Amino acid sequence: MDARIKLSDRISRLIKHDIEKGKYQPGDKIPPEPELMKLYEVGRSTIREAVKALAMAGVVRVQQGMGTIVNATTDAEPIDSKLRRADFDEVNAVRRMLDREIVSLAVENHTTEHIQEMELHLQNRKAAIERNNRQACMDADIAFHATIAQASGNSVLFNLYQSFTTVILDFFSKREPQGIASFAMSHYLHEQLFNAIKGKKLKQAREAMQQILDNNY
Repeated sequence: MDARIKLSDRISRLIKHDIEKGKYQPGDKIPPEPELMKLYEVGRSTIREAVKALAMAGVVRVQQGMGTIVNATTDAEPIDSKLRRADFDEVNAVRRMLDREIVSLAVENHTTEHIQEMELHLQNRKAAIERNNRQACMDADIAFHATIAQASGNSVLFNLYQSFTTVILDFFSKREPQGIASFAMSHYLHEQLFNAIKGKKLKQAREAMQQILDNNY
């Protein structure tokens, strides 16, 4: 998971906390993006991601021409919290379905910028393996897959995938507490996946992702 994702998650919690304290009442509009950027001292993209997360959780709703409105009930549980409590087999089954669809779309819809970002995260993943740095491996792996999700061109799939990252990271922590063996063993598959997406080779991309999923890498 990259720093931008972590920051937007933190900002969404801060905004939700302000709503719960009564700073923004049900039916009120929260401040526009420029004001939120100053208030929480973050950039526009972080604010947009934070507001999207709140909308997905049912805390606010975005109305065209009106702005972002606080909902009457603000006790909706964020989706990432629900996922943490869910049965992992069920979560992983949905993740597998998401990954298959995301890869197919990424083959068709990726941009040069997406490819460059994927390649950077893949290089970081390899460097972390060589340094035996488990945390860096996890961060680079999540960032690599998140970029593939972004390359799908489907914002809903991308947002869903972001919500799954916390559960996937927790899975990595429980599955391999002492080392990075699974990251090292699966790196060639991630390289195959990257090259297939870059080359717009749908069959090869699906096969590489399926092997990754079958081995829970």
